[in-house]
Amino acid sequence: MIAALFVDSRGHYATMPDVDTWPKERDARNYLGPHPVVAHPPCQLWVNFAALNYKRWGGQHNRPGNDGGCFAHALWCVQEFGGVLEHPAFSNAWKEYGLPPPVASRWYNIPDTDDWVAEVWQSAYGHLARKRTWLYYHGAKPLEANWERNPGTHQCGWFDRNKPTLGKREASLTPPAFAEYLVRLANEA
Repeated sequence: MIAALFVDSRGHYATMPDVDTWPKERDARNYLGPHPVVAHPPCQLWVNFAALNYKRWGGQHNRPGNDGGCFAHALWCVQEFGGVLEHPAFSNAWKEYGLPPPVASRWYNIPDTDDWVAEVWQSAYGHLARKRTWLYYHGAKPLEANWERNPGTHQCGWFDRNKPTLGKREASLTPPAFAEYLVRLANEA
């Protein structure tokens, strides 16, 4: 059994056998084990645009890093029960929690730990956008990832005006092949 934390209730994890999904309605901050996890904590307050939105709109709900403890709990779950946490590349949470940035195209073992970091592009797993993603894994030597760097045919956001922009839900959903890889990875933890 794997616990998939902070996931869409209508996403691929909900259809996978032996996966206990924790969507927003269940509040994954209440997960206390005992199974390994695949954690997708909310990212919108950890990306670089969070500071711009906060400056523009204000409000504590827009304050960068103010995710109600979601990232901290996801990190704790991975360290406590094993598994993997994913977040956008260059997430400010990495620095906030003292995680080293990944080395491209391979798993990097944090010295003297069972902790590993890597960067993958979700386009290698079928996402329409490249969707650069950082992974933090706690467990035995991780399974090799697909290190392809496919630029994708679409974009998340408006960075490349030559590609069509994905809608919010389509951009955020984990491709089935990537979800399956993350579940296998958590099972190995």
